[in-house]
Amino acid sequence: MTTKKSVPQRILAYMKGNPIVVILTVVCLIVGFSVENFFSWGNFNVLASNTAVRFLIALGVSGCLITKGTDLSAGRQVGLAACVAGVLLQRADYSGRMFPNMPEMNMWVVLLIVLLMGAIIGGINGLIISILNVPPFIATLGTQTIVYGTALVFTDAQPIGGFQKNYTAFVNGKFLAAGEFPGISYLLIIAVIFGLIFWFLYNKMTHGKYMYAIGGNEIAAEVSGVNTVVSKILIYVTAGFMYALAGFLLAGKAGGATSALGTGYELEAIAGCTIGGVSTTGGIGTVSGILVGVLVFELLKIVLQFLGVNPYYNYIVQGLVIVVAVALDIRKYVRKK
Repeated sequence: MTTKKSVPQRILAYMKGNPIVVILTVVCLIVGFSVENFFSWGNFNVLASNTAVRFLIALGVSGCLITKGTDLSAGRQVGLAACVAGVLLQRADYSGRMFPNMPEMNMWVVLLIVLLMGAIIGGINGLIISILNVPPFIATLGTQTIVYGTALVFTDAQPIGGFQKNYTAFVNGKFLAAGEFPGISYLLIIAVIFGLIFWFLYNKMTHGKYMYAIGGNEIAAEVSGVNTVVSKILIYVTAGFMYALAGFLLAGKAGGATSALGTGYELEAIAGCTIGGVSTTGGIGTVSGILVGVLVFELLKIVLQFLGVNPYYNYIVQGLVIVVAVALDIRKYVRKK
Protein backbone atom coordinates (compact mmCIF):
# COMPACT_ATOMS: atom_id res chain seq x y z
CA MET A 1 0.00 0.00 0.00
CA THR A 2 1.49 3.31 -1.09
CA THR A 3 1.19 6.40 1.07
CA LYS A 4 0.13 9.67 -0.49
CA LYS A 5 2.97 12.19 -0.61
CA SER A 6 2.56 15.61 0.96
CA VAL A 7 2.97 18.79 -1.10
CA PRO A 8 6.57 19.45 0.14
CA GLN A 9 7.51 15.85 -0.65
CA ARG A 10 6.08 16.13 -4.16
CA ILE A 11 7.93 19.41 -4.73
CA LEU A 12 11.17 17.83 -3.51
CA ALA A 13 10.63 14.80 -5.75
CA TYR A 14 10.00 17.08 -8.74
CA MET A 15 13.18 19.05 -8.03
CA LYS A 16 15.21 15.83 -7.81
CA GLY A 17 13.72 14.54 -11.04
CA ASN A 18 14.12 17.82 -12.95
CA PRO A 19 17.47 19.35 -11.95
CA ILE A 20 17.83 21.37 -15.14
CA VAL A 21 14.53 23.19 -14.41
CA VAL A 22 15.77 24.00 -10.91
CA ILE A 23 19.15 25.25 -12.14
CA LEU A 24 17.68 27.46 -14.88
CA THR A 25 15.03 28.83 -12.50
CA VAL A 26 17.67 29.75 -9.91
CA VAL A 27 19.74 31.49 -12.60
CA CYS A 28 16.69 33.46 -13.74
CA LEU A 29 15.85 34.52 -10.20
CA ILE A 30 19.42 35.66 -9.48
CA VAL A 31 19.47 37.78 -12.64
CA GLY A 32 15.93 39.00 -11.99
CA PHE A 33 16.80 40.39 -8.57
CA SER A 34 20.11 41.87 -9.71
CA VAL A 35 19.06 43.51 -13.00
CA GLU A 36 16.80 46.56 -13.08
CA ASN A 37 13.33 46.30 -14.71
CA PHE A 38 13.51 42.52 -15.08
CA PHE A 39 10.37 42.12 -12.95
CA SER A 40 8.05 44.48 -14.83
CA TRP A 41 4.71 44.30 -16.62
CA GLY A 42 6.38 45.02 -19.93
CA ASN A 43 8.82 42.15 -19.53
CA PHE A 44 6.02 39.89 -18.31
CA ASN A 45 3.95 40.64 -21.41
CA VAL A 46 6.91 39.85 -23.68
CA LEU A 47 7.50 36.60 -21.80
CA ALA A 48 3.80 35.67 -21.87
CA SER A 49 3.32 36.29 -25.60
CA ASN A 50 6.56 34.49 -26.57
CA THR A 51 5.83 31.56 -24.27
CA ALA A 52 2.23 31.28 -25.49
CA VAL A 53 3.16 30.72 -29.14
CA ARG A 54 6.09 28.40 -28.33
CA PHE A 55 3.83 26.45 -25.98
CA LEU A 56 1.37 25.78 -28.83
CA ILE A 57 4.21 24.43 -30.99
CA ALA A 58 5.56 22.34 -28.10
CA LEU A 59 2.11 20.83 -27.53
CA GLY A 60 2.13 19.68 -31.14
CA VAL A 61 5.62 18.18 -30.87
CA SER A 62 4.89 16.51 -27.52
CA GLY A 63 2.64 13.78 -28.94
CA CYS A 64 5.34 12.85 -31.46
CA LEU A 65 8.00 12.63 -28.74
CA ILE A 66 5.79 10.63 -26.36
CA THR A 67 5.35 7.97 -29.07
CA LYS A 68 9.17 7.81 -29.53
CA GLY A 69 8.97 9.94 -32.67
CA THR A 70 9.87 13.51 -33.49
CA ASP A 71 8.90 16.26 -35.92
CA LEU A 72 11.70 18.22 -37.53
CA SER A 73 9.26 19.92 -39.91
CA ALA A 74 7.52 21.86 -37.13
CA GLY A 75 9.35 25.16 -37.64
CA ARG A 76 8.95 25.12 -41.43
CA GLN A 77 5.25 24.32 -41.09
CA VAL A 78 4.91 27.34 -38.80
CA GLY A 79 6.65 29.47 -41.44
CA LEU A 80 4.47 28.23 -44.30
CA ALA A 81 1.29 28.81 -42.28
CA ALA A 82 2.44 32.34 -41.45
CA CYS A 83 3.15 33.09 -45.12
CA VAL A 84 -0.18 31.69 -46.34
CA ALA A 85 -2.11 33.57 -43.66
CA GLY A 86 -0.16 36.76 -44.38
CA VAL A 87 -0.75 36.65 -48.14
CA LEU A 88 -4.46 35.91 -47.78
CA LEU A 89 -4.92 38.67 -45.21
CA GLN A 90 -3.14 41.52 -47.00
CA ARG A 91 -5.12 44.75 -47.35
CA ALA A 92 -6.71 45.48 -50.73
CA ASP A 93 -5.02 48.91 -50.83
CA TYR A 94 -1.53 47.60 -50.04
CA SER A 95 0.82 48.46 -52.93
CA GLY A 96 2.97 45.36 -52.49
CA ARG A 97 0.07 42.91 -52.41
CA MET A 98 1.02 39.43 -53.63
CA PHE A 99 -2.28 38.88 -55.49
CA PRO A 100 -3.62 42.35 -56.40
CA ASN A 101 -6.88 41.10 -57.96
CA MET A 102 -7.85 38.89 -55.03
CA PRO A 103 -10.63 40.34 -52.83
CA GLU A 104 -9.98 40.82 -49.12
CA MET A 105 -10.67 37.61 -47.21
CA ASN A 106 -12.34 37.10 -43.85
CA MET A 107 -9.84 36.45 -41.07
CA TRP A 108 -11.70 33.43 -39.69
CA VAL A 109 -12.04 31.84 -43.14
CA VAL A 110 -8.28 32.23 -43.60
CA LEU A 111 -7.68 30.67 -40.19
CA LEU A 112 -9.74 27.63 -41.21
CA ILE A 113 -7.81 27.34 -44.48
CA VAL A 114 -4.47 27.52 -42.67
CA LEU A 115 -5.53 24.97 -40.02
CA LEU A 116 -6.76 22.57 -42.72
CA MET A 117 -3.45 22.94 -44.57
CA GLY A 118 -1.52 22.19 -41.37
CA ALA A 119 -3.65 19.13 -40.63
CA ILE A 120 -3.07 17.80 -44.18
CA ILE A 121 0.72 18.22 -43.91
CA GLY A 122 0.63 16.52 -40.50
CA GLY A 123 -1.48 13.73 -41.98
CA ILE A 124 1.12 13.20 -44.72
CA ASN A 125 3.82 12.94 -42.04
CA GLY A 126 1.70 10.44 -40.15
CA LEU A 127 1.05 8.31 -43.24
CA ILE A 128 4.74 8.19 -44.18
CA ILE A 129 5.71 7.20 -40.63
CA SER A 130 2.94 4.74 -39.77
CA ILE A 131 2.20 3.08 -43.12
CA LEU A 132 5.51 3.31 -45.00
CA ASN A 133 7.41 2.74 -41.71
CA VAL A 134 9.89 5.51 -42.46
CA PRO A 135 11.65 6.60 -39.23
CA PRO A 136 10.13 9.86 -37.94
CA PHE A 137 13.51 11.61 -38.05
CA ILE A 138 13.94 10.90 -41.78
CA ALA A 139 10.27 11.41 -42.71
CA THR A 140 9.95 14.82 -41.05
CA LEU A 141 13.41 15.88 -42.27
CA GLY A 142 12.12 15.28 -45.81
CA THR A 143 8.85 17.14 -45.28
CA GLN A 144 10.77 19.94 -43.59
CA THR A 145 12.65 20.57 -46.83
CA ILE A 146 9.52 20.18 -48.98
CA VAL A 147 7.53 22.61 -46.84
CA TYR A 148 10.34 25.18 -46.86
CA GLY A 149 10.63 24.91 -50.64
CA THR A 150 6.86 25.36 -50.93
CA ALA A 151 7.04 28.53 -48.82
CA LEU A 152 9.84 29.90 -51.01
CA VAL A 153 7.88 29.19 -54.20
CA PHE A 154 4.64 30.60 -52.78
CA THR A 155 6.21 33.87 -51.62
CA ASP A 156 8.97 34.04 -54.25
CA ALA A 157 11.23 34.52 -51.21
CA GLN A 158 9.73 38.00 -50.69
CA PRO A 159 8.67 39.43 -47.30
CA ILE A 160 4.92 39.61 -46.70
CA GLY A 161 3.34 42.70 -45.13
CA GLY A 162 0.37 45.05 -45.31
CA PHE A 163 -1.96 42.96 -43.14
CA GLN A 164 -5.58 43.81 -42.44
CA LYS A 165 -5.91 45.84 -39.24
CA ASN A 166 -8.46 43.49 -37.66
CA TYR A 167 -5.96 40.64 -37.99
CA THR A 168 -3.05 42.35 -36.22
CA ALA A 169 -5.42 43.97 -33.70
CA PHE A 170 -6.85 40.58 -32.72
CA VAL A 171 -3.50 38.82 -32.35
CA ASN A 172 -1.96 41.69 -30.40
CA GLY A 173 -5.13 42.46 -28.45
CA LYS A 174 -5.44 42.55 -24.66
CA PHE A 175 -8.26 41.46 -22.39
CA LEU A 176 -9.32 43.71 -19.47
CA ALA A 177 -6.81 46.42 -20.38
CA ALA A 178 -7.66 49.51 -18.34
CA GLY A 179 -5.69 52.37 -16.80
CA GLU A 180 -2.26 51.27 -15.64
CA PHE A 181 -3.18 47.58 -15.96
CA PRO A 182 -1.89 46.46 -19.40
CA GLY A 183 -4.40 43.64 -19.66
CA ILE A 184 -4.01 39.95 -20.48
CA SER A 185 -2.76 39.07 -23.94
CA TYR A 186 -5.17 37.17 -26.19
CA LEU A 187 -2.21 34.94 -27.07
CA LEU A 188 -1.93 33.93 -23.43
CA ILE A 189 -5.66 33.17 -23.23
CA ILE A 190 -5.46 31.04 -26.40
CA ALA A 191 -2.46 29.14 -24.99
CA VAL A 192 -4.31 28.45 -21.71
CA ILE A 193 -7.38 27.19 -23.60
CA PHE A 194 -5.33 24.78 -25.72
CA GLY A 195 -3.30 23.71 -22.69
CA LEU A 196 -6.54 22.66 -20.99
CA ILE A 197 -7.75 20.91 -24.16
CA PHE A 198 -4.51 18.92 -24.41
CA TRP A 199 -4.60 18.08 -20.70
CA PHE A 200 -8.08 16.64 -21.18
CA LEU A 201 -7.00 14.86 -24.39
CA TYR A 202 -3.92 13.30 -22.77
CA ASN A 203 -5.49 12.36 -19.44
CA LYS A 204 -9.18 11.68 -20.04
CA MET A 205 -9.53 10.57 -23.66
CA THR A 206 -8.84 7.17 -25.21
CA HIS A 207 -6.52 8.84 -27.72
CA GLY A 208 -4.23 9.94 -24.89
CA LYS A 209 -4.15 6.47 -23.35
CA TYR A 210 -3.29 4.96 -26.73
CA MET A 211 -0.53 7.55 -27.22
CA TYR A 212 1.17 6.68 -23.92
CA ALA A 213 0.71 2.95 -24.60
CA ILE A 214 2.44 3.27 -27.99
CA GLY A 215 5.28 5.22 -26.41
CA GLY A 216 5.69 2.66 -23.65
CA ASN A 217 5.66 -0.43 -25.89
CA GLU A 218 4.21 -0.25 -29.40
CA ILE A 219 4.10 -4.01 -29.91
CA ALA A 220 2.30 -4.57 -26.61
CA ALA A 221 -0.13 -1.78 -27.53
CA GLU A 222 -0.93 -3.49 -30.85
CA VAL A 223 -1.47 -6.84 -29.11
CA SER A 224 -3.87 -5.19 -26.65
CA GLY A 225 -5.99 -3.88 -29.52
CA VAL A 226 -4.64 -0.36 -30.10
CA ASN A 227 -4.78 0.71 -33.76
CA THR A 228 -1.28 2.18 -33.77
CA VAL A 229 -1.46 3.29 -37.41
CA VAL A 230 -4.57 5.45 -36.89
CA SER A 231 -3.31 6.73 -33.54
CA LYS A 232 0.02 7.91 -34.94
CA ILE A 233 -1.65 9.54 -37.94
CA LEU A 234 -3.96 11.45 -35.57
CA ILE A 235 -0.97 12.53 -33.47
CA TYR A 236 0.80 14.05 -36.47
CA VAL A 237 -2.45 15.59 -37.80
CA THR A 238 -2.89 17.27 -34.40
CA ALA A 239 0.73 18.42 -34.49
CA GLY A 240 0.27 20.00 -37.93
CA PHE A 241 -2.90 21.72 -36.72
CA MET A 242 -1.01 23.27 -33.80
CA TYR A 243 1.89 24.46 -35.99
CA ALA A 244 -0.58 26.12 -38.36
CA LEU A 245 -2.30 27.89 -35.48
CA ALA A 246 1.05 29.09 -34.16
CA GLY A 247 2.06 30.35 -37.63
CA PHE A 248 -1.21 32.25 -38.03
CA LEU A 249 -0.67 33.96 -34.67
CA LEU A 250 3.04 34.64 -35.22
CA ALA A 251 2.50 36.46 -38.51
CA GLY A 252 -0.12 38.73 -36.92
CA LYS A 253 2.06 39.28 -33.86
CA ALA A 254 5.08 40.32 -35.93
CA GLY A 255 3.05 42.29 -38.48
CA GLY A 256 4.90 40.51 -41.29
CA ALA A 257 6.09 37.12 -42.47
CA THR A 258 8.86 35.56 -44.55
CA SER A 259 9.63 32.03 -45.66
CA ALA A 260 12.40 31.97 -43.04
CA LEU A 261 9.95 32.52 -40.16
CA GLY A 262 9.92 29.52 -37.84
CA THR A 263 13.52 28.49 -38.49
CA GLY A 264 14.73 26.46 -35.52
CA TYR A 265 11.39 26.54 -33.72
CA GLU A 266 11.25 22.74 -33.76
CA LEU A 267 14.47 22.67 -31.71
CA GLU A 268 13.05 25.13 -29.20
CA ALA A 269 9.88 23.03 -28.93
CA ILE A 270 11.85 19.81 -28.44
CA ALA A 271 14.04 21.57 -25.86
CA GLY A 272 10.98 22.85 -23.98
CA CYS A 273 9.43 19.39 -23.98
CA THR A 274 12.58 17.59 -22.80
CA ILE A 275 13.26 20.20 -20.10
CA GLY A 276 9.65 19.77 -18.97
CA GLY A 277 9.98 16.01 -18.56
CA VAL A 278 8.76 14.58 -21.88
CA SER A 279 10.93 11.49 -22.17
CA THR A 280 12.76 10.77 -25.41
CA THR A 281 12.45 7.09 -24.52
CA GLY A 282 8.68 7.37 -24.95
CA GLY A 283 5.53 7.01 -22.86
CA ILE A 284 6.19 9.89 -20.45
CA GLY A 285 5.14 13.55 -20.53
CA THR A 286 2.61 15.97 -19.07
CA VAL A 287 1.07 19.21 -20.31
CA SER A 288 2.05 21.03 -17.11
CA GLY A 289 5.64 19.83 -17.54
CA ILE A 290 5.70 21.08 -21.13
CA LEU A 291 4.50 24.50 -19.98
CA VAL A 292 7.22 24.66 -17.31
CA GLY A 293 9.87 23.61 -19.81
CA VAL A 294 8.86 26.19 -22.42
CA LEU A 295 8.51 28.92 -19.79
CA VAL A 296 11.95 28.24 -18.30
CA PHE A 297 13.51 28.13 -21.78
CA GLU A 298 11.95 31.48 -22.72
CA LEU A 299 13.04 32.96 -19.39
CA LEU A 300 16.58 31.87 -20.13
CA LYS A 301 16.54 33.72 -23.47
CA ILE A 302 15.27 36.90 -21.78
CA VAL A 303 17.97 36.57 -19.12
CA LEU A 304 20.64 36.42 -21.82
CA GLN A 305 19.16 39.56 -23.41
CA PHE A 306 19.17 41.45 -20.11
CA LEU A 307 22.78 40.42 -19.54
CA GLY A 308 23.70 41.85 -22.94
CA VAL A 309 24.92 38.50 -24.30
CA ASN A 310 25.42 38.35 -28.06
CA PRO A 311 22.17 36.84 -29.46
CA TYR A 312 24.19 34.41 -31.58
CA TYR A 313 25.18 32.65 -28.36
CA ASN A 314 21.50 31.73 -27.87
CA TYR A 315 21.94 28.90 -30.35
CA ILE A 316 24.90 27.53 -28.39
CA VAL A 317 22.93 27.70 -25.14
CA GLN A 318 19.88 26.05 -26.75
CA GLY A 319 22.01 23.22 -28.09
CA LEU A 320 23.67 22.66 -24.71
CA VAL A 321 20.31 22.67 -22.92
CA ILE A 322 18.88 20.08 -25.34
CA VAL A 323 21.91 17.79 -24.96
CA VAL A 324 21.93 18.05 -21.16
CA ALA A 325 18.16 17.54 -20.87
CA VAL A 326 18.21 14.44 -23.10
CA ALA A 327 21.30 13.07 -21.33
CA LEU A 328 19.61 13.43 -17.93
CA ASP A 329 16.43 11.83 -19.30
CA ILE A 330 18.34 8.81 -20.62
CA ARG A 331 20.17 8.45 -17.30
CA LYS A 332 16.82 8.30 -15.49
CA TYR A 333 15.61 5.66 -17.97
CA VAL A 334 18.74 3.53 -17.54
CA ARG A 335 18.55 3.83 -13.75
CA LYS A 336 14.94 2.58 -13.76
CA LYS A 337 15.91 -0.44 -15.84
